Amino acid sequence: MTTAPLPTPCLATDSPADTAQTTGRRQLLRSAFALGVAGLLAPAAWAQGSYPERTIKLVVPFAPSGSTDMAARLIAEYAGQELGQTIVVENRAGAGGSLGMEQVAKSKADGYTLGMASMSTHGSNPAVFGSRLKYDPIKDFAPVTNVATVPSVFAVNPKVPARTMQEFIALAKAEPGKYAFASPGTGSLGHANIEHFASLAKVQLLHVPYKGAGLAMTDAVAGQVDAITDNLPSALPHIKAGRLRALAVLSEKRSPMLPDVPTYGELGFPQMGGGGWFGIVAPAGTPQLVIARLNAAIHKAMQHPEFIRKMDESGATLIPGTPAEFAQQIRVAIERYDRVGKVARIRAD
Repeated sequence: MTTAPLPTPCLATDSPADTAQTTGRRQLLRSAFALGVAGLLAPAAWAQGSYPERTIKLVVPFAPSGSTDMAARLIAEYAGQELGQTIVVENRAGAGGSLGMEQVAKSKADGYTLGMASMSTHGSNPAVFGSRLKYDPIKDFAPVTNVATVPSVFAVNPKVPARTMQEFIALAKAEPGKYAFASPGTGSLGHANIEHFASLAKVQLLHVPYKGAGLAMTDAVAGQVDAITDNLPSALPHIKAGRLRALAVLSEKRSPMLPDVPTYGELGFPQMGGGGWFGIVAPAGTPQLVIARLNAAIHKAMQHPEFIRKMDESGATLIPGTPAEFAQQIRVAIERYDRVGKVARIRAD
């Protein structure tokens, strides 16, 4: 990088006897000016030229396994190669992803701690936890890029005598409160989505919260509860094996993995929106040049054939974008689930 020569301060010289003193003052002023310019340029040079200089931590606010964790590990591998540094994935599960996001929000804004934000952490959680949430989903984060959207599926145990969503709605209306659905916990995204559907369909379902999606799925498959909504990758093996029956998918269009299962929109419930998403955020205040560097590296990683193949197999659709576009997606999610929380009266105790 070529730097323009520093301007020489104009100093008056009273007499030849003052030459040495004047020269000393001139050198001092030049040094001070140079240090001031260096101070202004240092953050940009550091961000653009030196970052990253050490290992980066990527916090996944959920337990290992699942589509969010898988995407994080693909990003760690391939974006790490692009950045020339190791990216370590750290799972910090709890409170619907809130514990992990709190950790990211409180981390130093230097680009060395990142987080996997999701529709839960930056959508339903702010709506259901309210003032109890220990981070602000807008003010405490700098969006880097969205990564993927993943459909969720509403499925029933085969013992439920409904082969379509219309039949299930008819059963639920005939016997209000009889049919129970499992969720990963009160206030979770699964809870919010089914309560939203129930309010739109005007049915009354019994909510059974669990401590995690795995336990909820186990009881849904065993028939201890009648229905469940979960990410498609997690539910698909049980659907294919006949242990669950899919009635609807939450996505913009039908999933190629379940081409015969309609979307909520097709069923007359466009207010349900599309599928869940997850993307990368950094702590608020992270330098913009660092954000740009991360955005470019992650987008390059998402072009790797193995990255694309594995995400395709999980039913995910890649949705890379700019930080501004991701920020807008976060705002839309917060507004949607704020409405859902009020209509369905969902609040975490």
